[in-house]
Amino acid sequence: MPEVVSDLDKLVSVYVKIRDKKNEVLAQAREQEELLNLKLKKIEQALLDHCADNGIESVRTESGTFYRSVKQKFWTSDWESMNKFILEHEVPELLEKRIHQGNLKQFLEDNPELLPPGLNCDSEYSVTVRRKR
Repeated sequence: MPEVVSDLDKLVSVYVKIRDKKNEVLAQAREQEELLNLKLKKIEQALLDHCADNGIESVRTESGTFYRSVKQKFWTSDWESMNKFILEHEVPELLEKRIHQGNLKQFLEDNPELLPPGLNCDSEYSVTVRRKR
């Protein structure tokens, strides 16, 4: 039995080392990505300024074409009124189709006799490894 414990200790040790290295690599990549994103934002602003200053929407260059467009994002600060509006005007397509995982899990725990039609569930085991303290 001691050999099994030793093997498990080695697996945990290697797991922690790999996870630490992965986190280090990801942190470095995030830093580099932030720097690159700052540079891209400066260039994007210069291109947007060029379009605005010249009253144009697109420019073709030898290296490529750029154009400006308007992106809109919508949200509500009053979900109760939004839900009422959606029901009143029968426009459920204004919402995205997804289930709030935590709320549904709690609902099913509180109401084991109620099961929404068409509900699917995938479950799988996972392993959590904690560093020795």
